[in-house]
Amino acid sequence: MVYGYRVHGPWSPHEGTRFNPAKLLLDPYAKEIVGNYDGSDIFLGHDPANPDKRDTRDNAAVALKARVAAPGPAPAATAGHARIAAGDRVLYELHVKGQTKLHPAVPAALRGTYAGLAEPAVLDHLQALGITTLSLMPVQHRADEQRLQHMGLSNYWGYTTIGWFAPEARYWSGRPGTTPAGEFRAMADAIHARGMELVIDVVYNHSAETDELGPTLSLRGIDNALYYHLRPDDRALYENWTGCGNCLNLGEPRVLQLVMDSLRFWACEMSVDGFRFDLAPVLGRDAQRGFDARAPFFAAIAQDPVLSRTLLIAEPWDIGPGGYRLGEFPPGWLEWNDRYRDTQRGFWLRQDHDDKASLGDFAHRFTASSTQFAHNGRAPTASVNFVTAHDGFTLRDLVSYNERHNLANGEDNRDGHGHNMSNNCGVEGPSDDPAVLALRSRLQRALLATLMLSQGTPMLLAGDELGHSQQGNNNAYCQDNETTWLPWIGACAPGSDAARMSAFVACLAALRREAPALRSIRWWPAEAPQGTPPGIHWLRPDGEPMTPADWNSTGTALAVLFSDGTDENGSAWLVMVNAGPQAVSFTLPAGTWRLSLSTDPGHDPGEVGQPLGDTAQVPFSSIGIART
Repeated sequence: MVYGYRVHGPWSPHEGTRFNPAKLLLDPYAKEIVGNYDGSDIFLGHDPANPDKRDTRDNAAVALKARVAAPGPAPAATAGHARIAAGDRVLYELHVKGQTKLHPAVPAALRGTYAGLAEPAVLDHLQALGITTLSLMPVQHRADEQRLQHMGLSNYWGYTTIGWFAPEARYWSGRPGTTPAGEFRAMADAIHARGMELVIDVVYNHSAETDELGPTLSLRGIDNALYYHLRPDDRALYENWTGCGNCLNLGEPRVLQLVMDSLRFWACEMSVDGFRFDLAPVLGRDAQRGFDARAPFFAAIAQDPVLSRTLLIAEPWDIGPGGYRLGEFPPGWLEWNDRYRDTQRGFWLRQDHDDKASLGDFAHRFTASSTQFAHNGRAPTASVNFVTAHDGFTLRDLVSYNERHNLANGEDNRDGHGHNMSNNCGVEGPSDDPAVLALRSRLQRALLATLMLSQGTPMLLAGDELGHSQQGNNNAYCQDNETTWLPWIGACAPGSDAARMSAFVACLAALRREAPALRSIRWWPAEAPQGTPPGIHWLRPDGEPMTPADWNSTGTALAVLFSDGTDENGSAWLVMVNAGPQAVSFTLPAGTWRLSLSTDPGHDPGEVGQPLGDTAQVPFSSIGIART
């Protein structure tokens, strides 16, 4: 059965009511969706020439409609359960289509699909990298903005949801005998069979119906004033704390129920282990009181026997008043830490600029940002550390471009971040200068090593291990093409730059697994047992303890000594950091130290495991790791 709703009622936009029975409406609980929103004005609830008037054209023939879905298999007993220990988790943010669209080992008919992501060659690569948790960009059914469609573009990232129970059919292979939901579940099973977790990015802060001039597809026509935050001065207008035209009102019980039912569906029936919540402060916002970590949504999650055991990750900002809430989400939640991103970029890429980061800044972020997270019983793993994400430059572009190059988006290069804290290493864009390429490789390796060795939960951006470039586009949300599709062709050929970088990431992940001190889930050093020295020591290159003057200096080198004996072999670990322009000699603490890893691209792998003597030389813009 295929069906839609017609909802009768008053039409009075300035009072918040927008009922229009001429418009067939999508059931927000639809598990399969028929039709395609093409941006034409017949989807408008209002007269295109006069927004105060109701449009009387019937759109049933083309409207988005629900198809009754066959019941899926019974959920597994572990459905919706996080599977990885908090200190072991390594996130990898990816796009379902972009991950495999150009992958030569994936059958052509499956590239860019859920089934393609489940292919052994794809999962083999991720496992080899040391990834534990796949974080998928939005996979719920979307409707692309009218503006983009008129330019021949689409919302590739997918942050324009209109069907919160329906997997996006654009990522379905269409193979006979399969459905989008069935193929998604099979993908989840394949991921779980590898011992990995599956997290999806969800958008419950706004809908694809956009602002007062947007289409009437579902919620707006069912009960506009209930589902959305409306402006108190003119209820024809919407609060826009998202920058996307509207905001869902989770303070309303029926709206909260929709969100909770959707989350439980994905956890219980689709075998998802966790969720990354886009613009999460909106979910706890009230027009009068602003953000509240005790809002109904957070209380509902905490008491739910399934959802409370899932992995919960917040993007802790929106664009509303007081919208930046890093560190303010409830215990048990993880949060994207953009201050970690900016500090590491400032430390490694901006030492010659006003926005450089100090040694103190580096140390604070390296040990999980206690200022933001060390309260209310929250663990260091609450900090999701990242250097790059879907929003912004890729890692390769971060060291290749000083300016954004977003003209292809059709917004005259005004969109995207204007301050990227990047460093093009002397040449804007591609270069064949060996010195430039060597510096870019060095900086990428230093940033990756810092990320993987920092306390907290590391998150890698898909394709950074392959050297993926978006040609300087730092807001490629509407680029469904080779700008965003990962460059697999030849990327991992033996000896290629991508193969070497992938192997380097795998070594970092292995090192993180070997060294419990580097992934400690307790705070340093405040929780050291009474009467014992702290397990972490901050040292100058000469081996002496850092002093207040050293922290306040313009220095660019330090060593971090972990000596609490948490290693199963009782080993101590030493991380030597040099962000300066010259090599630095580090005096080593007492003991027999052996080199475990160097980020220097010219490093001889044969030196790994060899005794270091009393000192170790760390080249410029590099990290060295040693153990006893």
